[in-house]
Amino acid sequence: MNTAALTSRRRAALQQRAVGEFDPWLLWAALGLLMFGLVMVYSASIAMAEGSKFTGHQSSYFLVRHAIFVAIGLVTGVVAFQVPLRFWQQLAPWAFVVGVVLLLVVLIPHVGRSVNGAQRWLPLGPINLQPSELMKLFAVLYAADYTARKLDDMGSFRRGFLPMAAVIISVGFLLLREPDFGAFVVIAAIAFGILFLGGINARIFALLAVVAVVGFVLLIWLSPYRRERILGFMDPWQDAFGKGYQLSHALIAFGRGEWFGVGLGASVEKLFYLPEAHTDFLLAVIAEELGFVGVAVVVFMFALIVQRAFAIGRQALMVDRVFPGLVAQGIGIWIGVQSFINMGVNMGLLPTKGLTLPLMSFGGSGIVANCVALAVLARIDYENRALMRGQQV
Repeated sequence: MNTAALTSRRRAALQQRAVGEFDPWLLWAALGLLMFGLVMVYSASIAMAEGSKFTGHQSSYFLVRHAIFVAIGLVTGVVAFQVPLRFWQQLAPWAFVVGVVLLLVVLIPHVGRSVNGAQRWLPLGPINLQPSELMKLFAVLYAADYTARKLDDMGSFRRGFLPMAAVIISVGFLLLREPDFGAFVVIAAIAFGILFLGGINARIFALLAVVAVVGFVLLIWLSPYRRERILGFMDPWQDAFGKGYQLSHALIAFGRGEWFGVGLGASVEKLFYLPEAHTDFLLAVIAEELGFVGVAVVVFMFALIVQRAFAIGRQALMVDRVFPGLVAQGIGIWIGVQSFINMGVNMGLLPTKGLTLPLMSFGGSGIVANCVALAVLARIDYENRALMRGQQV
């Protein structure tokens, strides 16, 4: 189906939306989170940077590196925006293979870098590459391409669901070897969410949901350290200096912040009380310094990005652009699920997981992957608007 074949009402609605080149809400929400994250990473990390020999006692150590990562992410995003979606579709299977190879390489002894018992990074000179972050983007592209190619088989368990399930389970096995359970949850949500949006049989999806829940429960119960995290999450105050240490201090930060916070830079919990304050628990520092209002602004901007991603995806599907439409909605699932999990962990609603807050937390691979994903989303919106004006893309 093309624009000329649409009903006059739908065509008029689409042409009205085609005004302008970009979605301003998406653009400003993404840039707002990046800049806000830059400020909060500096605030959350300044005490740690000043007190560590590793950083040379430089207060701006993490700020400078995070700013470099943001700059690299923005430049990479601008380059990614220039690539038409038809090339992304051709690239999707090969990118996924590259991602699997990187997940294998990171597990090789003395090649992958281990931190706190997790071997998730590949040292590349002054930076560390985290393959699982890139794999989230590759999973979006691959799942969208797979679903677009197999639309007629979505009702079949053997031809539609089983091949994708086998691929994701294989990727999950590699991620759990690191271990990176959080990344596995996000990638599984991306892949099967795209399958669902692509029209997979409802009974198959319901069965998948049950199997997934049982599988995750078993993965948690059979792993002592995951089981301890669950027990610590259920009552962090029972062992506030052990299993519940991170969560108890995150909750203290939320409690101290109240409505408007104690003031930017005035957090007490970031002073060596709250571990990973500039990465996994950045939202807790925001809550303490800027209060409920600051957290509400962050939640609103993430919700806005997810809403625009799904709106752009629906727009693409309305003009029969299946792959771009599923990619857009897959990016929405990725940002939505990961931010929800991170916020849930910070607020004590979910067990502690090593997932950063997209676009905001310190981390090079994550920031670059997020920027590229949003650039691809902006490209989909750009191509949608061009098609609605009758232009070729």
